[in-house]
Amino acid sequence: MDLVNVMKALGDETRLRMLNLLNKKELCVCEIEELLDINQSNASRHLNKLSSAGLVEYRKSALYVYYKIKDEATAQFPFLVSFLHDETRKLTKCVLDEERLNQYIDSGITCDELKDGRLCFKDNKEEQ
Repeated sequence: MDLVNVMKALGDETRLRMLNLLNKKELCVCEIEELLDINQSNASRHLNKLSSAGLVEYRKSALYVYYKIKDEATAQFPFLVSFLHDETRKLTKCVLDEERLNQYIDSGITCDELKDGRLCFKDNKEEQ
């Protein structure tokens, strides 16, 4: 991991939003897609950049791929923790993303149910 690649990865709003959510909880790609209202291709492209920068790691479980922030990244770059905690609170989209994440967690819906369309935030986003 080098600082230049980390900073480049942080320089994109979608990747910043992803890291903000992953700072709260390990998430499946399908959850990230739904929470950020992005398609699978877009999500994968951004997650690959975060992974290449050494910021996130993934694990596969059955049909799903789960991402989380790498412990090594926060150990090597301690500013990441405070940055994600303090600075993302200043971004409206990140605050709204966290609200959707909390709503999703409270719903108890699984990835299988999410893929079946059991939870959709599109209506909520249009109102915001």
